[in-house]
Amino acid sequence: MKKLENIEYDALLANFKDILKRNGLKFTLQREVILKTLYSNNGHFTPDALYLMIKEKYPDLNVGIATVYRTLNVLEESDIVTSLSFGSQGKKFELGNKPHHDHIICKNCGQIVEFEDKSIEKLQEKIAKNNNFKLTGHLMQLYGICNNCQSK
Repeated sequence: MKKLENIEYDALLANFKDILKRNGLKFTLQREVILKTLYSNNGHFTPDALYLMIKEKYPDLNVGIATVYRTLNVLEESDIVTSLSFGSQGKKFELGNKPHHDHIICKNCGQIVEFEDKSIEKLQEKIAKNNNFKLTGHLMQLYGICNNCQSK
């Protein structure tokens, strides 16, 4: 699998078409619009929010919410998108083409802040080494209450 950091859209689209073909799925305009919308918008989106963005930008496109969910599942299984789970609230998705980062999430409003910390990364590598593991990846999610929610 190609590493997706800083990948250009044309290469990402070609990779997506290949993944669809290998999975016996058709490449459609609806699926391309889902990928393009994720690529063009920085952030973390629920399938419903992504669907609404698509319906707003492409009102004449016949796309269903089920297509959004199925396409996101294929993209996630192929490591093109990553997700953050919010329990009963579902998942939020982001395109996986960004450099590695971690997340801190407000438990009240759901705000997501991305951050990078070299000391945390080094500590994780040290912990893996101390436990005789070769670290191949990780997902860190910290939870708390954002400043706006604390003020209320």
